[in-house]
Amino acid sequence: MTTVRHDAMDLVRAHPGVYAPQDDSRFLCDAMAVAAAPLDARVLDLCTGTGVLGIQAALLGAREVLAYDINPRAVACVADNARRVGVEVDARLGTLTDAVAERPFDLVVSNPPYVPSPTRPEGVGIHRAWDAGDDGRVVLDPLCDAVGDLLTPDGTMLIVHSEFSGVPETLRRLTAAGAVADVAAANAPAVVVAEDRPFDEQRATARALDRAGLAVALDAWPDPAAWPDLLRRARALSADLRTATEIDGAAARAAAAIESVAG
Repeated sequence: MTTVRHDAMDLVRAHPGVYAPQDDSRFLCDAMAVAAAPLDARVLDLCTGTGVLGIQAALLGAREVLAYDINPRAVACVADNARRVGVEVDARLGTLTDAVAERPFDLVVSNPPYVPSPTRPEGVGIHRAWDAGDDGRVVLDPLCDAVGDLLTPDGTMLIVHSEFSGVPETLRRLTAAGAVADVAAANAPAVVVAEDRPFDEQRATARALDRAGLAVALDAWPDPAAWPDLLRRARALSADLRTATEIDGAAARAAAAIESVAG
């Protein structure tokens, strides 16, 4: 049997006035296949833009996809892209409040605006794809707070996030809203220097990351002159997230571990 994987990033087109998907959307498309279960899921794509995330979910077998954006041009763009790709996506003009009214969802995916800006964003133009208020959280905060309203009891939410808009605050808000929250995947080159531990666990972890192509691992702090080459090697890493990670079901496993300890 031959399996053909379709990548929505290579299929969608941005209409004038609609922000074209970037590498962060590709990263979430990849993570969706391993960190969630789109097959037969009811999916919400919030801040949809071109619809790339919702279309990816449909290509992965979602039974229903709702895609919301406040930009009318984006809604038309999603409908056009879904029609050309040959999948069903219900593209709607609306906000988080409108999406909550259609709950619950098995999977919520979102690449919200996260770039800090000096003034509160206004209007519905293309700038709303990145402008996110003075702390970059004008959409993130209400989205995190609504996780319990949006999801089924065993549902999953995947959010593209920037380090500049407060990852710890997002984890705190999601946890406060009743979710088991963690960083599912981080697309950043890394040099990992292991420290001495009683059971050598840091070195074991570092070597596993190195073998998977996810980091350059060292057993000791390098000479300063070695750093340029180490960083070059780290930037050149290109491990496939789908095969190099085992995060499928991580939240469920964490919840089970917590329940076993608490019980």
